[in-house]
Amino acid sequence: MASDGQMKPSGAAEGAVLGGSHGSTETLSSSAVNRLLMEFLIYFGRAMFVLYPVYLTGYLGLSVSWVLLCMMMVTWWKKNRQWKDARIGTAIDFVDNETQVVHKELQGALQMASWVHFSDVEKVDWVNKVLEQAWPFFGMYMEKLLKEKIEPAVRLSNSALKTFKFIKVHFGHIPLRITGMRAYTHEVDQREVILDLNICYDGDVDIDALVKEPITAGVKGLKLKGMMRVILEPLIGEAPLVGGVTLFFIRRPTLEINWTGMTNVLDSPAFSSLSEGTIVDIIASLMVLPNRMCVPLIDQVKVDQMRFPLPRGVVRVHLLEARDLVAKDTYMMGLVKGKSDPYTILRVGNRHFKSKTIKENLHPRWNEVYEFVVHEAPGQELELDLFDEDTDKDDFIGRYRLDLGEVKREKEIDQWFPLDDVPNGEVHLKLQWFSLQTNPTLLMESEGGFACAMLAVYLDNASNLPRDSSEITEHQKHGKHSKEARLTKKTACPNSLVELSIDKDVQKSKIVFSSKDPVWEEGFTFFVHDIKTQQLIVQIKEPQKKTVLGVLNLPLSRLLSVSDMAIDQRFPLERSGANSQIKLKATLRILTLEKPPPKTVLKPPPDVRHRGPQTNQGVNGPGSTPSAAVPVPPAAQAAGLQNGLHDNPSSHGRGSLPSETWRSPPPSHMRRFDSHSLLSDNSIASSRFDLTDGASFPEAIRRHQGSFGEIHLTVRYATLRNKLVVMVDACRNLFPCSENGTDSYVRLYLLPEQSWIHRKKTHVKKRSLNPVFNEKFEYDVSLEEVKTRKLDVSVKNNKMLHTRERKDIGMVMVDFSQLDLTKGVTDWFELTLPGLKNSASRAEL
Repeated sequence: MASDGQMKPSGAAEGAVLGGSHGSTETLSSSAVNRLLMEFLIYFGRAMFVLYPVYLTGYLGLSVSWVLLCMMMVTWWKKNRQWKDARIGTAIDFVDNETQVVHKELQGALQMASWVHFSDVEKVDWVNKVLEQAWPFFGMYMEKLLKEKIEPAVRLSNSALKTFKFIKVHFGHIPLRITGMRAYTHEVDQREVILDLNICYDGDVDIDALVKEPITAGVKGLKLKGMMRVILEPLIGEAPLVGGVTLFFIRRPTLEINWTGMTNVLDSPAFSSLSEGTIVDIIASLMVLPNRMCVPLIDQVKVDQMRFPLPRGVVRVHLLEARDLVAKDTYMMGLVKGKSDPYTILRVGNRHFKSKTIKENLHPRWNEVYEFVVHEAPGQELELDLFDEDTDKDDFIGRYRLDLGEVKREKEIDQWFPLDDVPNGEVHLKLQWFSLQTNPTLLMESEGGFACAMLAVYLDNASNLPRDSSEITEHQKHGKHSKEARLTKKTACPNSLVELSIDKDVQKSKIVFSSKDPVWEEGFTFFVHDIKTQQLIVQIKEPQKKTVLGVLNLPLSRLLSVSDMAIDQRFPLERSGANSQIKLKATLRILTLEKPPPKTVLKPPPDVRHRGPQTNQGVNGPGSTPSAAVPVPPAAQAAGLQNGLHDNPSSHGRGSLPSETWRSPPPSHMRRFDSHSLLSDNSIASSRFDLTDGASFPEAIRRHQGSFGEIHLTVRYATLRNKLVVMVDACRNLFPCSENGTDSYVRLYLLPEQSWIHRKKTHVKKRSLNPVFNEKFEYDVSLEEVKTRKLDVSVKNNKMLHTRERKDIGMVMVDFSQLDLTKGVTDWFELTLPGLKNSASRAEL
């Protein structure tokens, strides 16, 4: 069982995986048979088209040279056509995906440093110069460490390695390089410094070891690449200014090793991935989250808090469904394309889970739930990979990476994510953030098999362990050893490991060799479903004989009544020696679902409030629009996007400003857009209004008491082409204009240009409340000018019952002056109708 996550299918129990013969027993439908026949006829026609000219040439007695000449001309024409298509396709792809193409080329072919890709990653040449100068001394330190620490540990690990010895240790002349460094200044404590180092090592290391005469092993050449996080905490007011240093890899690094000697067999394809994967697992057990390497610099720092701090929170991942996946299965030697048998692998840190496999489906539904403990956010990522299950080798059909810092910030994310490295495909995820609380009153009963709490255990050490079963308390009488114990008194100190379990979740520590007072210093996390009945069982065992050297039972309900819901002490062991003890720290935390912050109403601008008396007299200019802004998502507020349109304060059931702060409605039926300095205070272009603006909203819309839906936009500025790029991705939860849905499209104006010539619109999506447009619009405008403009976006219904009814479903205004367009912004925005309140009031009158 994994310690940092768990999986709970929400549907029926998962059955056995069907074999490859399952598909052969299924009957083909009539449409499938027609498709197969059509593919066969097309293949037959192509074959006749190619072979008939050859037959005709022989029938007419022509020379075979004509056939060869024609084949050469056709081949040349195809190659030339492919070359031209490739050039045109590359150019179009570059225009459509400028940022992605440049990023891929820089990362792949050019192998440039990370500071080239990201502006917040700094170039640190001075650090590399220091490493280059100090590298020989680092090699001397590593040689001493390997011979004095690692070599004795290897000899004790196995009786067959008693003669193990390092013959040669040389770390070469090529030092480790740091290709970029990022310093975090936000969302961190004031008494700590967090650095992310992109590490790249392609060294000429040369290490030889004697395993056992005449067997030798060695490494000559090593490549290591990954991102290491360095935490300097706590900052103190005296030398050395930092209390300790913590180092760890956020994700598993990549490793390539060139073996020598008898281990050269590990370079073969059958063993290379196995050997390198095993070493990466060892590195992960030491320096990949949740494991850390800590170096305390002052005595006052607690090592357990540095090595195993409490996690940041828990993320619950709902793997719901996917759509439009790539078809990997084929029939009739690849002539007919089939479907795929998709499954998903989710990973956070070194914990991963595999979903069930959905047979022959490009739109699978899993409806499974997974829970992961998050130790660093931002930093840790949810790694999602999709594969097509096959009998020989599973085919890759897409991946997605999501920084869990976004989940922590948004609290809840429920959306479709596009898959990377494949032509098409999307996956639907719902992610929820749970904070860790110490208030027992927040404890709620577990529902649906999900966890209600989390237990963090820091295993420190044990003392006075029995050498074997003969020294266990059960065999002692009045403090005197039995005859069997006296005969075996000179038994060597035991090897020991610790097995911790809560119900079926069992986790094991590392093995400590030949010690009655072993030190582990490891951390573990468990998900708790019932605090009142569950208990933590700790067993110290001898790894080879499985002999139990001591047992501790700790009821979790005991933690509810202690301070800070944590116990840090030595516990006496049962079924062990008379004075055997184990030291550990157990901390219980209640999982509390964090809800997104409420959407607040922005206060009206001071200048608008100042002109309030004018509206009471019926004089309305552009500045007389309602002063309360539409509530927007928190992410949109953070990005500086806000709606310039206004809504009925009661339509969404949210808080609003008092009635006296609302302005009087504009005269007649005209819709005004408060564009501040962009539009004249005395006039607005008549071409800005649609032909149906003079009409009222349909009765169903006027009576609607709820949200009109949301629209997903992506806005960025392409600096190389000097173009503003607006992606209209999709809408969701639109207002249903008929029983069959809504025939919707999106209309855009880049204010103040409001004529029909400058209007842009998407295609119509019929009968859908969640239309997907995926259409891109570009504006030839400079970056400086864009920052003074606004984008008016309106979602309209293409089909109304009456031609004089207004087509608007909802609108949103995007203010570019508060955006960082070079980085781009992607978010959902709520649709509103500014004139709905006025129309409804007139209807009541």
